[in-house]
Amino acid sequence: MNHIFEFFLEPYRSTPTYLIVLEAIAFIFGIMSVWFAKKENILVYPTGLIATVITVYLLYIAGYLGDMILNFYFSIMSIYGWWNWSRKKDGETVVPISRTNFKEKLIGVGMFLVTMLFTYIVYRIYNDTIEIANYIDIFTSGLFFTAMWYMANKKIENWTLWIVADLITIPLYAYRGLGILSLQYLFFTILAILGYIEWKKSIQTS
Repeated sequence: MNHIFEFFLEPYRSTPTYLIVLEAIAFIFGIMSVWFAKKENILVYPTGLIATVITVYLLYIAGYLGDMILNFYFSIMSIYGWWNWSRKKDGETVVPISRTNFKEKLIGVGMFLVTMLFTYIVYRIYNDTIEIANYIDIFTSGLFFTAMWYMANKKIENWTLWIVADLITIPLYAYRGLGILSLQYLFFTILAILGYIEWKKSIQTS
């Protein structure tokens, strides 16, 4: 058990206190954001925006460009999702929870491929070599990018993509020495599973 604690804590021994505090804040607001998403609560976006803006800064400092760009996109998409979820007509929500149709699936696949290509190009510009961890980062960037777009439009498939990407990201962040963020994605995975179950019930009910 001590080895596990050492694995997570060792990278933080030389980390400035303010960065640890920021990572902890991003952790808390990130968990809150996914919890609100599970409940289909509009607060998913302001809490998520706080978490992603902080994470952009942390990843910039750490030099993980792919993840940084992805979280910058999350910040932009949070603003769009905030607007989209809040839209109402005659007192009723304009965007209900639903499944993707064939056209939306194609759009999702296109976004996934374009995001991976863009992230790869960024890595090629700023790095002489691309390591295995970077290729994993490129793949998960495509998943996260598409998941965020689906969530902003209340498509239940967003949870499936979150689950897969979160499971990959847990060991990736632990390997990079970002223990708090790694633990955060473990909670994300659990909440994403619960979110899928809850949204599925909502679809069946409606």
